[in-house]
Amino acid sequence: MSRYRGPRLRIVRRLGDLPGLTRKSARRSYPPGQHGQNRKKRSEYAVRLEEKQKLRFNYGLSERQLLRYVRKARRAAGSTGQVLLQLLEMRLDNTVFRMGMAPTIPGARQLVNHGHVTVNGRVVDIPSYQCRPGEVIAVKNKERSRQLVEQNLQYPGLANLPSHLEFDKNKMEGKVNSVVEREWVALQVNELLIVEYYSRQA
Repeated sequence: MSRYRGPRLRIVRRLGDLPGLTRKSARRSYPPGQHGQNRKKRSEYAVRLEEKQKLRFNYGLSERQLLRYVRKARRAAGSTGQVLLQLLEMRLDNTVFRMGMAPTIPGARQLVNHGHVTVNGRVVDIPSYQCRPGEVIAVKNKERSRQLVEQNLQYPGLANLPSHLEFDKNKMEGKVNSVVEREWVALQVNELLIVEYYSRQA
């Protein structure tokens, strides 16, 4: 299945706040659908599935991509859930979003895809590129690119810049100082349930 392009608020009503997916907030507090208001008690599987879906929709991943990240996190040293979140947070599209250059992660992905973003002075148009500490992420030195980002900087998606990033609005240039800490992940998610979900799948 390719990326989700349907109504975003419907997903927010079902899964809760997803800061990377949309800046809008749902007017109705109950889930969508005919039986949204009288939901039955959810099974353990449903709870795990919901946590996994939060991750998928927030970071804009297909099921296959997310599974690939889970396998990569399993191979790495440390807590699988924490490594998984770090891998997703250090993606270029998410880093551009967290620096305030775009209002949402889909918006950041579009900036990257269209070649408006450079890493260490070279244009990188791959949203899944893994940013590493020490790398400089900037807006391409073109009038159109700078105008787009200037507009976005007036209304950043998230108010606070995470501690592992720095960004200079005048130069339109940011730097990755370290790998993201768990407390700076903006999405409210239980990563252990996601690891459990995939341990039963594969």
